[in-house]
Amino acid sequence: MKIAIASDHAGYQMKEQMKQHLTETGVEWIDCGTNNDTSCDYPVFAQKLCHEILCGNAEKGILICGTGIGMSIAANKVRGIRAALCSDCFSTKYTRLHNDSNVMCLGARVIGQGLAEELADIFLNTFFEGGKHLKRIEMFE
Repeated sequence: MKIAIASDHAGYQMKEQMKQHLTETGVEWIDCGTNNDTSCDYPVFAQKLCHEILCGNAEKGILICGTGIGMSIAANKVRGIRAALCSDCFSTKYTRLHNDSNVMCLGARVIGQGLAEELADIFLNTFFEGGKHLKRIEMFE
């Protein structure tokens, strides 16, 4: 599996640690920026990540900002992207099972690194159930 990962300045440190975790668990990644903790505009990096998914270069994505909210709003403006703000195990599992979300958003100022890595593992290893849920996704696509 290859995923795309991006952050703004507030999520930069978490993104760097997440890349190490992904590598250790055998997940390939594409870093869509930012490359430091200097203040920047999160929609730019959300767009870059979404482009990688829509072009087929990555299967899924992880976006990280201070709360995860801004990144989720920006990503969900892109047709074909289903981004979910993830901060607990149950919601993270079910956004994959029922919504087939292809982008998870994390808040570096809201959750710790250990939980972020656990949520990423759940997100990347949970498969879409399909069935009645597919019909519902088609309704909003």
